[in-house]
Amino acid sequence: MSSDYLETIQASKNWHGKLNLIYGYRQNKTQLIYSHHQAPLNIQRPFYPEGKSICHSVILHTAGGIVGGDKLSSSFCLQEDSQALITTAAASKIYRSNGLQAQQNIQIKVCSGGCLEYLPQETIVFDGAIYRQDTEIELAKSSTFIGWEITRFGRSARGEKFLQGDWRSHTTISQEGKPLWIDRQWIPGNEEVFHSPHGLAGNAIAATLVYIGNPVSPDIITQARCLWTGVGETGVTRLEHGFLCRYRGNSTTEVRHWFISVWHLVRQSFLGRSDCIPRVWQI
Repeated sequence: MSSDYLETIQASKNWHGKLNLIYGYRQNKTQLIYSHHQAPLNIQRPFYPEGKSICHSVILHTAGGIVGGDKLSSSFCLQEDSQALITTAAASKIYRSNGLQAQQNIQIKVCSGGCLEYLPQETIVFDGAIYRQDTEIELAKSSTFIGWEITRFGRSARGEKFLQGDWRSHTTISQEGKPLWIDRQWIPGNEEVFHSPHGLAGNAIAATLVYIGNPVSPDIITQARCLWTGVGETGVTRLEHGFLCRYRGNSTTEVRHWFISVWHLVRQSFLGRSDCIPRVWQI
């Protein structure tokens, strides 16, 4: 069955998937105290590979991908002192558009003493996709957030490039109502932007990792830079109470390796945690 035929089947439906998760710290354990989902989004049963204080959750997208007209809405709330790691079961796919925009809205709130590690697997944006993602993260003063976004433009294994369509990603992180980091990215699908040094510079992947939680010393920034051993372009920048990593290149393996190494650095330096790779990454 061809990918074009599968894309046509997807285009015949419009989904509005919803996922609402609330975590609470009860009896020395972080628990998923409220869960509501609407197809095609779902959530696996929580598990605790690091002990009861950190709840691991895996998001499922049962339709496999989204097309124009589809909308995904997710809301994650961590109550006081709760700790969670949220990832996805597989890479997300944004199929070629039928002329409409596909959308994803993510709302995150982390209360005092809470810590969220939001580490979804990569997103593959097919040539011709029209997609917008809006992410709003609200943190309490003593809360922590680490998250990443890895985006592949075009099915590069097939030689496909992102030469048609439109991709936008808007992210805002605030703490007690004060904006700490506002990121607006826009990549229209065309040859000029694909090859421009201010666009993809001929690369297939753009990725961002952000940590917010504690003041970061110059030594941590140096360590994050030294963890990079690949061939793509990278950068590390200090933020107020955190730092930012950027990647532009062609290898999912190398950016994941770097981001995981930086994530481990954050865990060890600021969270007092050992390494714990989510099991779905190892499949």
